Amino acid sequence: ATRSLPKRVTTTPWSGARAPRPVDPLKEAASETKNDVIDQDSRDPQFLSKLNQLGPVRVDHHMQTIRTVGTTTSGPAELANQMFNSRSRSENEAAAQNPTQNRIHASQLSRLFDERKSIRTRREMEFLAARYGLDLEKLDAIAEFLSTPSVHDNSAVQIGKDGEE
Repeated sequence: ATRSLPKRVTTTPWSGARAPRPVDPLKEAASETKNDVIDQDSRDPQFLSKLNQLGPVRVDHHMQTIRTVGTTTSGPAELANQMFNSRSRSENEAAAQNPTQNRIHASQLSRLFDERKSIRTRREMEFLAARYGLDLEKLDAIAEFLSTPSVHDNSAVQIGKDGEE
């Protein structure tokens, strides 16, 4: 019982783009009007017996949503509320006259790291950290993981309006 493979590849002839496609029989879709098929389906004895076994639907109209505080799994509404509160606190801190210690905006952080590249002594670093309202230890901890890109003057390329360098 060996398997025999075809000797030639059978291809269907190309008849062009204007040739009509074969007509597929349409499947019955949902109907807006009741027809014989719907009537037949409603007379299914097994379906009717299963519905009778289930009985009438019990609806509890006294349901209440219970919110637990401090759960690890919080829903989308709770996450949105936390995000709104965090942004509100951040905006209030930014608008305050006296800045919060060890809090800095991203644009200021970028400027701080750019200035930090030109510092030579530890004393200059302490002065820079104090100017931005950061502890020196925090600045060192952040600098371990973050930096800003450096662009040397000789590597910068100016592109004109016509796209030429």
